[in-house]
Amino acid sequence: MEMLVDINNLLEEVIGMSIRPLKQDFSIFEKLCFEREPVAIKYEYMKPEGFDQLDKKLALCEMIKEAQQREKPFYITVDNESCAGKGALGMVPGPSWAEAGLIGEKMGYFRDARENMRCTTHYEVFKPGVVNYVVYAKLSQLTFDPDLLIFVGTADQAEILLRAMAYSTGDMYESKATPVFQCSWLYTYPHLMGKINYITTGLGIGMKARKVFPSGLVIVSIPANWIPVIVKNLNEMELVLPYFAMDRETWVQEEADAMTAIDQAARDAGLISDDNKLF
Repeated sequence: MEMLVDINNLLEEVIGMSIRPLKQDFSIFEKLCFEREPVAIKYEYMKPEGFDQLDKKLALCEMIKEAQQREKPFYITVDNESCAGKGALGMVPGPSWAEAGLIGEKMGYFRDARENMRCTTHYEVFKPGVVNYVVYAKLSQLTFDPDLLIFVGTADQAEILLRAMAYSTGDMYESKATPVFQCSWLYTYPHLMGKINYITTGLGIGMKARKVFPSGLVIVSIPANWIPVIVKNLNEMELVLPYFAMDRETWVQEEADAMTAIDQAARDAGLISDDNKLF
C-alpha cells in the first residue's frame, strides 16, 4: 500500500512538472541579424503548462515558419500535424504502404517503389509515444530550455554558426538529407544523434512544393548538447572574418605571407629541411 501511495505521489509530481526555464543568454545570436527569427523547440511527454495549442493544421516543416510569424509561443499535438511529420515524431505509426515506398513511385519522386523503400532506411524517428507535444517559440519569446534551436538564414549566416561548431572542436560540417521526409533531418536526427545538421532549402520536395521558404537558404538545426558550445564560441571568436571583405589578390597575398612566416619559423627551428617545400 505504501508503495502504491509513493507511485501516485510521483505521478502527481511528474504531471505537475513545468518545462525547465531558460538560463542561457542567447543575445549573441542577435549579432547575426537573421531576417527570419530563430526558433526554439521543446519535446514533451506531458501537456506543457502555460502555452496555447496551435489553432490550425500544418505540415511539420511549416511549423518553423508559423512560429516565426506568431506573436506568442504555442504547442502542437498529433491533431495539428497534417503530413508525415507526426510519424517522424513517433505520434503515429507509419502506414505500411509508405514503408513499402508506394507513395514515392506514385508521385514520381522515385523511379520505383524499391528506391523509395531504400530511402526510408536512412530516417531517424522517435519511438512511439515518447513525444506527445512539441512546443515552439521564436527566440525573442523564449522562456524555456530548448531541445533544438533552428536557424533559417543565408549561407553567410550559416557559415558563422558552423564555424562556431568547429572553432573549439575541429568537427566537420555535415549535411544529411533525403529528397523526401526532410522534417526528420531537422527535428529528429539532430535530437537523437546529438549532431548539428543543416539542409539547403529547395532540395526537399515537400518543403519546396509547399513554398515554405525560398530556395537557396540554409536551415541549421542545433541540438541542446551543442547550444552552450555554439554560444560560447560565438562570443569568443570573430564573427565575420576580415578576409571575406578583401579582394582576391589581397587575400591570396595575406595567406601566402602567413604561410611563409610559419614555414620560415619551422626552418629556423630545424623542424623541416629545404627539400620539404609546400609552395
